[in-house]
Amino acid sequence: MKNFRSDRAFMLLFALITLSFTTSSFTSRFGLDSYEIYLDNKLVSKHYVNQPLNLRVLQLDKAKENGQLKIGYTHCMSKGNGTGRSLTLKDEDGHLVHTWPFADTTVPEAKMAIAVKDLLAEAKKNTGHELSLYYTARETPKGEMLSMIRFK
Repeated sequence: MKNFRSDRAFMLLFALITLSFTTSSFTSRFGLDSYEIYLDNKLVSKHYVNQPLNLRVLQLDKAKENGQLKIGYTHCMSKGNGTGRSLTLKDEDGHLVHTWPFADTTVPEAKMAIAVKDLLAEAKKNTGHELSLYYTARETPKGEMLSMIRFK
């Protein structure tokens, strides 16, 4: 009789563990920073920071010079904006090309905007270099590479 109860308890425990794994596999990516990149208010890229870098290429050859690139970065812990935010353009050797600082905001999911003409100007100054866009905030002091920038 005792064996029957222990077997039943074991089966119930196993079923609950299986159910919890199954339901957790359908939840959104918990605990990961994410970001979205918009070109003229059109979503062109959405990533989580653990995705491979080869997927993070932003092709701007068809971007209008008077356009705007907007980046919304969401931190996993605060589920919102960071503080002391900036976007930085770096070359392939990690040398700083240009930095755009942004004010702290309490507006949920506030986006950071860069004029496409500013990116084009920096690309012309740095002809022959591969440029990448980085995000830095107090919450991510080492920074996070968002995307490689391509104009051709």
